[in-house]
Amino acid sequence: MFLTAFGSLLVLTATSGAALGAALGLTGLLLLHFFANGATSLAVNAIWNVFNSFTLSAIPLFILLGEILLHSGISQRAYSAFRPVFARVPGGLLHTNIAVCSLFGAVSGSSLSTAAAVGSVAYPEMVKRGYDKAAVVGSLAGGGTLGLLIPPSLSFLIYGALTETSIGRLFISGIAPGAMVAALFMGYILFACLRNPALYPKDDTRTPLLTVLAGLLQIWPVVALIVAIIGSIAFGYATPTESAGVGVVVAAVIAFVWGDLTARKLADSIMRSVLLFSSIGFVVLGATVLSQSASVLGAPQAILESVLAGGLNKYTVLMIVIVVYLVLGCFFDGLSLMVMTLPIVFPLMTQLGFDPIWLGVIITILIEIGQVTPPVGLNLSVLTVLTKGEVSLGQSALAAAPYWVMLLVAVVILTIFPSIATFLPDLLM
Repeated sequence: MFLTAFGSLLVLTATSGAALGAALGLTGLLLLHFFANGATSLAVNAIWNVFNSFTLSAIPLFILLGEILLHSGISQRAYSAFRPVFARVPGGLLHTNIAVCSLFGAVSGSSLSTAAAVGSVAYPEMVKRGYDKAAVVGSLAGGGTLGLLIPPSLSFLIYGALTETSIGRLFISGIAPGAMVAALFMGYILFACLRNPALYPKDDTRTPLLTVLAGLLQIWPVVALIVAIIGSIAFGYATPTESAGVGVVVAAVIAFVWGDLTARKLADSIMRSVLLFSSIGFVVLGATVLSQSASVLGAPQAILESVLAGGLNKYTVLMIVIVVYLVLGCFFDGLSLMVMTLPIVFPLMTQLGFDPIWLGVIITILIEIGQVTPPVGLNLSVLTVLTKGEVSLGQSALAAAPYWVMLLVAVVILTIFPSIATFLPDLLM
């Protein structure tokens, strides 16, 4: 029954992607036909150039990697390994949620997959132990957003492919901000639980240090997978696309040997990956046509000239862009929003002097905020389903609100200290 429901969800996602992609593409074709002397052939060329991109082929591979890990039981093993680490810290397993989401995000590349994988393990376990249900969902919704920021990331792949920015540098740029956001989340949990101890049950069980360390050693296959993906890119052994292929092979081996992956589960993972990439592909297709029409008509340059003529400084424009993303994030999923807005936002912000690598990190965090913002908020929706209605969408949104604020705080910190995002890429590449 679960497989049927999940499959239906993916089909629905694909359908909505097709509808949105068609709307974007049709708008672009109409603009080219009526305002660019019928230059619709330019749209065909643009579509061919984007989908013939070697870089873009990494997206379905990373989606498949995440699906393999999701259905192999590896998330459960990772959760069990981290559980004793935070047992005596105020907040207990709420911190474990953030830590495991960070680890899973480092190999899945998807916010939704991270929230679903960790949530399916964590929620029943924590409810059984007496944790506040809404607090559990809030931590999982917030932690799930790390899947888009910590590399490898689908948002970085799409951003890099559409803006011709180095994928390797983008991946590496997400490491320090991802760690910072995870620390902000844990800091909030510590503060909230010290203020309201009823959010979590106290655990006075003393676990010997050697037992804790032995448990953490159980996650070495996942660490090996992370090193294989990120290390191969950072040290020049593989391109981002090639690292995706390496990651899929290593993940499949680990899942068969260390997890409980079967041939049937692998086939299901491939099918779901195809459906999800189809959804993304339709949006990319439509947005490519719209982007081409905007470029031909000179929209980005016109907007830039209007901004400069209005005397707005770069940080005022940044604030406007942030507000636009926050509003649109209420109605569109993150990746669709990125694809729709990049044709305007990227040339505008880079010509104002913002670093394209830093901008990729900022936009990723902004679309992460959309993942925990109703009514679309996909992380909230998935986790609400996982709770079987025990936590409503409204309760989930309220519980996730502090994590929403922490993500916005991260944007402010990165604006003041942009080197947090750029120093590692500059150092390693």
